[in-house]
Amino acid sequence: MLNEIAGRDAKRGIGAMMLVTGLASSIFWPTTSFLSHAVGWRGTCVVYAAMLLLVSLPLNYFGLPRRAEPTDDAVSVVTSAGASPIVHKTTFLLILAALALNAFVAFGLGAVFIELLKAEGLSPAQAVTFGSMLGVVQVSARGLDFLGGGRWDGITTGIFAGSAIPVAMLLLMTGGGSRWMIAAFILIYGMGSGAFAVARATIPLVFYDRAEFTKATSRLALPLNLISGAAPPVLVGLLTQFGSKALLGLAMLCSCGALLILLWLRRLRPTVGTIAAN
Repeated sequence: MLNEIAGRDAKRGIGAMMLVTGLASSIFWPTTSFLSHAVGWRGTCVVYAAMLLLVSLPLNYFGLPRRAEPTDDAVSVVTSAGASPIVHKTTFLLILAALALNAFVAFGLGAVFIELLKAEGLSPAQAVTFGSMLGVVQVSARGLDFLGGGRWDGITTGIFAGSAIPVAMLLLMTGGGSRWMIAAFILIYGMGSGAFAVARATIPLVFYDRAEFTKATSRLALPLNLISGAAPPVLVGLLTQFGSKALLGLAMLCSCGALLILLWLRRLRPTVGTIAAN
């Protein structure tokens, strides 16, 4: 929706939106823990289902602006743009690979983060407390990207974030359950994952104009959703069968792969003149 409104200038709006959504884990992990003790896991699911139906659904239906019907001229522009894609299929596959590897780590760890901290030696209460700080750190990283405005694009943000995530994994793998190492892991991983959340939404803006952006993101959505859905059970299996080191090793390998692909994509980044010509 932001792309439809602002086109290439949507990056700043996406960053602003993510400043709010980044607090979700900090708010709802403690809330979920409280609800599960108060009403059980089934009652917790009922509460969240009611929230989606009674709050989220009406806001989406009544709060979002109606999409204006395109004029004949606009349709012809979109059609011509769709006939001349900005980037080659290889570049699209590289974008997909980089985002998929990061999404596997981000959504997989997001689902098992509390259990990972418990496996590192924290009590359940400590794990929730430490884990809830992740959202605050992620929002801080998104805030820095937001304040940067147009000074850097999604590729630059992704490279910065992709460099931090493997470092965080290495710290936790070698920390031996130290509280300071766990805190350092949360800080560095939170900064990296928070910034990469913005990059995942804005990297396609580097390569696609307004018309092609929608087509590209729709093609990215299905594989990214499948990978994001597969990540939690894979990481849970690694954690329960082989321990936290195996989980962190796979996460670090995926993160390094995403970083290398982003460095490759930086060389393929189109110039402003090329984008304007398309």
